[in-house]
Amino acid sequence: MTTARQLMTKGVDCIGERDTILQAAEMMTQLGVGAMPICGEDDKLKGMLTDRDIVVKALGAGKDPATTTAGELAQGQVVYVDADDDAQMVLRRMSQHKVRRLPVIENHRLVGMIAQADVARGLPDPQVGDLLQALSTD
Repeated sequence: MTTARQLMTKGVDCIGERDTILQAAEMMTQLGVGAMPICGEDDKLKGMLTDRDIVVKALGAGKDPATTTAGELAQGQVVYVDADDDAQMVLRRMSQHKVRRLPVIENHRLVGMIAQADVARGLPDPQVGDLLQALSTD
């Protein structure tokens, strides 16, 4: 049985919930990523921030990127999996919530991230195809 821990990329950086989206954009650029988890001062996951969130929810809405915080853009319930959840749970969460990146938690702390590419590398083709179809349809 493949677990989230086996699929995930370790060593994920967080943007602080009080950091600005300008800082987040700079960090995304340096890391070459399009999404980052938002972590609170308690080191717990508070949400996810994507480059699209920055453009649509902040810049497109006329918000100042130098003063708008990542935490202000963290909305709704955080979707994640536990490190010991099986691959079926990973696929179910990604499909159900239509997310391409999924934080992995252990003992209430962020320990990794599973991206669509991680799933493609770690699971058989039919499962990957099902996920891609689920993410591509409304």
